[in-house]
Amino acid sequence: MASEGAGPVPDTLKILVAGGFGAGKTTLVSAVSEVESLHTEEVMTSESVGVDDLAGVEGKTTTTVALDFGRITLDESTVVYLFGTPGQKRFSFMWEELAEGALGAVVLADTRRLSDSFGAIDFFESRGVPFVVAVNCFDGQRTHRGDDVRVALDLEDQVPLLLCDARSRESAKEVLVELVALVLRMELSGV
Repeated sequence: MASEGAGPVPDTLKILVAGGFGAGKTTLVSAVSEVESLHTEEVMTSESVGVDDLAGVEGKTTTTVALDFGRITLDESTVVYLFGTPGQKRFSFMWEELAEGALGAVVLADTRRLSDSFGAIDFFESRGVPFVVAVNCFDGQRTHRGDDVRVALDLEDQVPLLLCDARSRESAKEVLVELVALVLRMELSGV
C-alpha cells in the first residue's frame, strides 16, 4: 500500500541507441537527456591500435566501454530511459542484457562507415525488436540521399529511415517520436 502523499509510480519506457563505432550514440543521448547523462567513455589508448578501426573517424579519442544512460520525463506518469550501447563488436555481448524489456531501438548510422550499422540492424531484426534507422548528418551535412542509404542497408520498407543531427535536441526528439510512432503502429496492426 502506498503511503499518503506519494505520487503515482511512473511507467517506464526503455529505448536503446545502438550503431557503429563513432556514429554519435553518446552525443544523441547527451543531446536529448533532461539530466546530465551518464557515460562510460574512456580515452582510447595504444591497446586499441589494431583492434578499433578509426577509418573515417580518425579524430576520435574516446570510446564507450559499457553504456550511456539518459532520462526524459514525458509527464508525471511516464519516464523514458535511454541506453546507448557500445559500438565495437567486442562489447556486443552486453546488447542482450540491454535489449531486455526495450520498447525499441534507434540504430544510428554514419555514412562514412555505413557497414558498421549492419550488426545492430541484424541484432534487432533477429530478435523482433522494433527499430528506426537515423542517419547522423555530421556537421549538418547530408552526404547521401535517404533512399540510397535504405538500399545500401537493405532495409525493409516498414523500417523508418530518418536524417538527423545527433547534437540537436530537437532532431534527437524527432527520432525518438518516430520510434514510438512505429511501435504504436505495430501494436495497432497486431504485428
